[in-house]
Amino acid sequence: MRRYRVLHRTVYEYSDVVSSSYGRAYLTPREFPGQRLLAHDTRVDPVPSDRSVGADVYGNTTLYFHVTAGHRRLEVTGESLVEVAAPAVPAAQPPWEQARPGAGNGPLAVEFTLDLTPPEITPEVAAYAAESFPPARPLLDAVRELTTRIHTDFAYQSGSTTVSTSVADVFAERHGVCQDFARLGIACLRSQGLAARYVSGYLSTDPPPGKERMVGADATHAWADVWLPGGAGQWIGFDPTNDQFADDRYVTVAWGRDYADVPPLRGIIYTDARESTITVSVDVAPVTPDVAPISPDVGPPPAPE
Repeated sequence: MRRYRVLHRTVYEYSDVVSSSYGRAYLTPREFPGQRLLAHDTRVDPVPSDRSVGADVYGNTTLYFHVTAGHRRLEVTGESLVEVAAPAVPAAQPPWEQARPGAGNGPLAVEFTLDLTPPEITPEVAAYAAESFPPARPLLDAVRELTTRIHTDFAYQSGSTTVSTSVADVFAERHGVCQDFARLGIACLRSQGLAARYVSGYLSTDPPPGKERMVGADATHAWADVWLPGGAGQWIGFDPTNDQFADDRYVTVAWGRDYADVPPLRGIIYTDARESTITVSVDVAPVTPDVAPISPDVGPPPAPE
């Protein structure tokens, strides 16, 4: 397993005093077979008057906080120590038609076949996906080709979209960022009756030859998982942005049906400020196994009620 220390810092600055700030954060990496959370801490400055940690309906760990002290600057820092193993991809895979979940085959995955509101599956998206899914093709072969096609057909342009940009707009404009390509891949799979989920996390990037890693050069990343039947079922990550399946460089924080389920941070503030800025810095640093934990009391996330 590869071990990483993840530091995710977000700073909000306001032109006037904020009297009250409510926030919810998805910054705690998940724990599951193939990923082990060794330690985690989320720090909020100013110190919240109220905070609590719980689990959402998908089992993601989420932090709620309320800052009541007047402030012009809010900083939220998540720090984690996590181990990741390369996922075992099954050698035998079913034809993609047999990977459609149903009541007797992956009932918990059925929710991830459903379209969103407003709908993301358009006739154009369905036709685009169908090119990679001829009859009886092995599932992962089809997903592999779809991943490559999205990577080839769509240009990565930072800042070209927002979190509210629709899949239809991305498909028409032929550009976007990682979350757009993940959502497009998900819509394509769902158009074929397959289960796919949105994954939020981090990707450890390797520096150019002869160069040192740049602190803060990494960023939050998004990719998608496709469901495979068999036993309890298995989810395999694929990343259209980088044209590859997820491996041991991918640190999973949270998953849901869409980005809106698992944004790193969201909240509400009360202020007369007319201007604000946000600065985000993420660093995913490989570390040796003898690095000390961040916190002695970290454990698996609580089970959803």
